[in-house]
Amino acid sequence: MTTTPDDPDRLLRRTDAQAAGVTDRHLMSRVRSGELIRLRPGVYAAGVERTPESMHRLEILATEHHLLTVSHRSAAVLHGLRMLKPDLSRIDVSSGSRSGGRIHPTRHIHSGLLDADDVVIVDGVAVTSLERTAADVACMADFDRALVVLDSALRAGADRDAIGEILARRRRQGVSTARIALSMADRNSESVGESWSRAQMITARLPLPRLQDARVIRGRRVIPDFDWDRQLVGEFDGHIKYGRLLRPGQTVVDVVADEKAREDLLRWDGSMVLRWVWSDLERRRVVGIVAPWLHRLGLM
Repeated sequence: MTTTPDDPDRLLRRTDAQAAGVTDRHLMSRVRSGELIRLRPGVYAAGVERTPESMHRLEILATEHHLLTVSHRSAAVLHGLRMLKPDLSRIDVSSGSRSGGRIHPTRHIHSGLLDADDVVIVDGVAVTSLERTAADVACMADFDRALVVLDSALRAGADRDAIGEILARRRRQGVSTARIALSMADRNSESVGESWSRAQMITARLPLPRLQDARVIRGRRVIPDFDWDRQLVGEFDGHIKYGRLLRPGQTVVDVVADEKAREDLLRWDGSMVLRWVWSDLERRRVVGIVAPWLHRLGLM
């Protein structure tokens, strides 16, 4: 036998491959061709999307955690939560005790007690619950990053009150920022870019827009990212937005034309439309783009 599994959710261990008649030579050949990724000695994966998050997820699944619970950013990856520029260089785990926190080259062991309902099973791994994970990540982040992960957790179905109760029991540094972010978190935020945009608006104390507020214009349903009193609309254009919007048979040109028609409808309906991209977020230009129009339209 010279075949190997191609399921991206399945790890291939060298011992299993050898038992099935697959040689080391064949494994290394597939690694060189890019068909397999070598995660660590004797552990491989096939057909993987090579994003930092997908690679980190496989690293978690390939690692024995010795009764420790996967937590913090690593748990967020397994729960599918969005984060803003997370450091995924180590696997985060929790000791479940008040002490014992330490950092190793490949893992970060966090101290902290875990209740029974703080731990769930995801992909066969013991992981902190959605609410506990969101609280943990938010407490170790600045406001922008805390808002991003809390928006994502609420969108994934996390209970806001449960997160609040976890934060209420905390006395550590970072909890105040996390509590403020939770009070502003919104499940209607659909991407990291939208959450980060809103974080910059909140920090600048701009009037907050409605998110994903649908309206029907000339028979077409239009849903802007940000809407201020139907007078001003903001749209975040991420680098992969058009790729995500493609339907079968569509090209990027088709989507761009459709987006222009959508923008024309919003203007016809009386809204000024502003757009910004990731580089504007990086350079914190969003407030400078939005604020002048809020003033001009009397929305401040």
